[in-house]
Amino acid sequence: MAGLKNDMEIFFNIITLAFVLAVGFLLVILSCALYSNWWPLFVVAIFVLAPIPNIIFSSRAGNEEILSDNTPNGFKDFSQFLTAVLLVTGFCLPYVLAHSGAITYIAMVMSIGGGAFVYITIIAYLHFFANQGDDF
Repeated sequence: MAGLKNDMEIFFNIITLAFVLAVGFLLVILSCALYSNWWPLFVVAIFVLAPIPNIIFSSRAGNEEILSDNTPNGFKDFSQFLTAVLLVTGFCLPYVLAHSGAITYIAMVMSIGGGAFVYITIIAYLHFFANQGDDF
């Protein structure tokens, strides 16, 4: 019975993450399609690329978790710096585009919200399913 509960929990997590990811993509695509301007689509690419430095450099960080603060590590610090640069770019690019008049302010809000949903979904997926290694 405990295995069934664990399977249902995993199934619920997957369904929830899929729904949040779909809402994020919907917001970004609507911010592009409603105003006939495809500049906000770059936000999705930036938010999808944001966790990649942590994923790549986590293997170089040693046995400890990449987001732990136990010991200083150059690889860990550099990956967190790159992730922070990409996150700031993901939030600020729509603002700069709206300020320059390339997109509307409503498209900016939709793009930032959708990009945040996409990034939160990726981080939540890595959090829920990172420790489930191969059972072999």
